[in-house]
Amino acid sequence: QVQLVESGGGLVQAGGSLRLACTASGGTFSRYAMGWFRQSPGKEREFVGRITRSGGVTDYADSVKGRFTISRDNDKKTVFLQMNSLKPEDTAVYYCAARHTILSDNSRYNGVTDYAHWGQGTQVTVSS
Repeated sequence: QVQLVESGGGLVQAGGSLRLACTASGGTFSRYAMGWFRQSPGKEREFVGRITRSGGVTDYADSVKGRFTISRDNDKKTVFLQMNSLKPEDTAVYYCAARHTILSDNSRYNGVTDYAHWGQGTQVTVSS
């Protein structure tokens, strides 16, 4: 059973950057596809992006495409979310999530129910 802990959130001005990290323990990290989601007050949790277990495939929500980048370091059991050109509407609690997959599975898992394991979240606040 994998456990996930996010870090790196904080307060940043519009146009700034933040790098979130999600570190795993208790499982074989390289066997998990990873996703990033976010949730603002009064809104449903939404997909931000995902990366396959090998790191070879990523994709993103249209709202962050071209500004956010997901990467992973399987040796360090960590997945990263680099966020550039931040906007006030990016303000949310950001969560990482893990889904156990087979190596050949590149399906686009972008739903909350696609992931069984979740971190506790980290707050990102972008001021205007």
